[in-house]
Amino acid sequence: MPTSIFFDQSNVELVDICTRWNLQHSDDSLFEFKFENATLTLHKRDEPKLSGVVVDFVTGAVAHRRKFGGGKGQAIAKAVGFKNGNVPSVIDATAGLGRDAFVLASLGCKVTLIERQPIVAALLEDGLNRAYRDPEIGTWVQQRMSLHHGASQTSLTALGLKADVVYLDPMYPHREKSAQVKKEMRLFQTLVGSDEDADELLSPALIIAQKRVVVKRPDYAKFIDGQKPSASIKTKKNRFDIYSVL
Repeated sequence: MPTSIFFDQSNVELVDICTRWNLQHSDDSLFEFKFENATLTLHKRDEPKLSGVVVDFVTGAVAHRRKFGGGKGQAIAKAVGFKNGNVPSVIDATAGLGRDAFVLASLGCKVTLIERQPIVAALLEDGLNRAYRDPEIGTWVQQRMSLHHGASQTSLTALGLKADVVYLDPMYPHREKSAQVKKEMRLFQTLVGSDEDADELLSPALIIAQKRVVVKRPDYAKFIDGQKPSASIKTKKNRFDIYSVL
């Protein structure tokens, strides 16, 4: 069933993107696609002052983190198993805006991104295509980052994928007192909602992963599927739960 979105039907590029991702035009949709500075941008129509959401691997915060974020000393790098020169392959089964996947790719991992929400997948595709063309990072991004569209509950096994690590970062309901999240994330959360079926991800992930499954959670969140991890790495606001399969 097509997902609805508002877009300028006279814009050939937008029509092509929406056709490819099975997105159907709707005048009543809460969300709108626009091209701004040659970048696919998602807007929330009832909040016109809210900044649009883009996937940008070349500039801004993601580029800053690549250059100055701590490299292999970051918690996410430790969680996926960077150690003694080991560079794991990773399936990011809840890709979202692709930021963690890009961090891992920038450290040398080959990362397969899986995203089921077609609007988000379209943003990811646009961001990846622009990164592929960038003279500084394009070569290694093409080599290390690829996108698949589908629900990971079925795609993990159906695609026949294998990797050292399956990485999961499902959306988790925010505490009410934490509701003042960044404006960009508020838009994103309205679109995606909470992954109520997130518990279904762990079992197929454990089948596919060759070494471990890593689940990123808010510090207050329950363990995924109620299963206690082999270990956890805690940061200021989050933790990385590690499920070893070795």
